[in-house]
Amino acid sequence: PTRAFELVVTVADAPGDFNVIKGTAQYDVSNEAECGRIVEATGTPARITSMEPFTLDRVSDTQFRGTVYLDRMLDEDYYGRGVCHWEFSGANAVLQATDAKEDARFISRIDAQHVADGSPVTFHFVDKAYPRTDMDGYAYYGDTDRNALRADLRDATFAVTVQARGVQP
Repeated sequence: PTRAFELVVTVADAPGDFNVIKGTAQYDVSNEAECGRIVEATGTPARITSMEPFTLDRVSDTQFRGTVYLDRMLDEDYYGRGVCHWEFSGANAVLQATDAKEDARFISRIDAQHVADGSPVTFHFVDKAYPRTDMDGYAYYGDTDRNALRADLRDATFAVTVQARGVQP
């Protein structure tokens, strides 16, 4: 891989600490109709996607950094039908108070376009979901529009901002 981007994840006004921080980069095959496995039941090609973990290192109590590669996946002929071409589609930052199965997973996603142009994406999460909700391991995908939250909860939120910066190889 040569096309590296540093992801910077910044947390603001969280109601507590995040001791578990994980990153995953998503890659999708853009031409599965020409190269992918055909599903017997339907006769159609299956979608091909891969979620690849990457490390997010703690820089401070509120900031984490990691590197994703836009060209990490190798184009190959997996099914004898032609070369599959991979494209980076985005990356997720997953934050948890602890690794307890009960703790909510606060997930922020930056798509390929925001990575490429370096524009930040901010997600808002309701404080009362920290560290957990009434559902074990709840996956909480924040809202980019704070006004989308219920009015009585808007003043009790924290934010997670994800931004990418190009890295020289």
